[in-house]
Amino acid sequence: MHPGTGRPRIAAIVSCAVVILVVSCSAAAPPSGDQLPALHGVRLQVVGSWSGVEQRHFVAVLHAFDTETGARVRYTYAHGYLPNELDARFAHGDPPDLAVFSQPGLLDRYARQGRLVPLDAATAATVRASYAPVWRRLASWHGRMWGVWFKAANKSLVWYDIADFERLGLVGPTTLAGLVRTEAVLRHHGTVPLSLGAGGLDAWTLTDWFENVYLRLAGPAAYDALSRHEIAWTTPGVARTLVELRRLLAPHNLLGGTGGALRTGYENSVAKAFGRPPGAAMLMEGDFVASVISARTPDRLGTDVDVFPFPGDYRGEPVVMGGGDVVVQTRAARGGAELLRYLASPGAAAIWARAGGFISPNLDLDLGVYPDRLARAAARSVVEAGDRFRFDLSDLAPDRFGAAPTSGMQGALRRFLVTGNVRATQAVLEADARAAWP
Repeated sequence: MHPGTGRPRIAAIVSCAVVILVVSCSAAAPPSGDQLPALHGVRLQVVGSWSGVEQRHFVAVLHAFDTETGARVRYTYAHGYLPNELDARFAHGDPPDLAVFSQPGLLDRYARQGRLVPLDAATAATVRASYAPVWRRLASWHGRMWGVWFKAANKSLVWYDIADFERLGLVGPTTLAGLVRTEAVLRHHGTVPLSLGAGGLDAWTLTDWFENVYLRLAGPAAYDALSRHEIAWTTPGVARTLVELRRLLAPHNLLGGTGGALRTGYENSVAKAFGRPPGAAMLMEGDFVASVISARTPDRLGTDVDVFPFPGDYRGEPVVMGGGDVVVQTRAARGGAELLRYLASPGAAAIWARAGGFISPNLDLDLGVYPDRLARAAARSVVEAGDRFRFDLSDLAPDRFGAAPTSGMQGALRRFLVTGNVRATQAVLEADARAAWP
């Protein structure tokens, strides 16, 4: 995209399970004082699952809001499973002022239960003006919007050590079979192929692996149907995906083997992969990996570490899987609506975008804000996928099936990584799905 006049936008027609990242090239200056009211004396708490590097970047965004308004916003990291913490606080009549999470299914549940404050008229108008229809739908329940999608993600990326690939004459594979062959070449020459962090609360990385492979083998229509449990988890497409995962994530392909993967968190898996010396040649995860590489390793993006799209098209058509994070108001508190309105602005998004590891769904964010070609490429690949982009399946599902760390998709895939038993895993997934869907 090239700079132009007005507010040029990229858009495509999508279904409700499809996500398009839309980026424009208009200016993205931080909000000025005359755009935000004075909120001296206001104290707000935001609870979320961002930790480490992501937490630091989000706190910087909140600090800019504090500076502009005089408010004081405190971000609290939920050390356990976020829905459980929020449910407990609702039950005790002590919810936070706002919460940030990645599951559209959780937003639907809380809106249905009357636990969210809908966007006020001014914030809703801002979202309608600056976000594509799909993001408005993902924030809506029964015709009203209940949150702001602050962050988007391209989760169909494989990060790799340039020196390892150049030494062996490797290039980024374009098929799943090619990825298997790349792993074999790396192993043969004494290099660990993959770093995977699925320990603690980070088994969501396993669901991302499943979703990327399933989308390419079964296709977008089947992906949509499975995300709504309109087809069973015992279908052949799920079996084919698990068989492929058993090859790709075999113990001899993983840094530290299966046990190492299940003891390592996501951020540590990035740090171990691209440390000195590098522990593994590749790591599959979203564009947000960039911020961990920059903060926790000596490697330089584009010089030491590069990225290629997750391999494999569906019938020759490129497909991409991604996700996002929505901020909702969980208590009617002074300043809450203003904070949401601020987070819906390009100025708020630009603060994190400049730091890296972030993609905004805001139409008015200047593409030039992203710090390097890798970040811009991640955004562009989502746009170019058009209606073949799919939102993270586990986040579309009911939260106790898609996001719970010990049951549903995460629990079943953790056990599958150890046992490799396809049929047993399918049976568990189907039983948990039937229990979770209303």
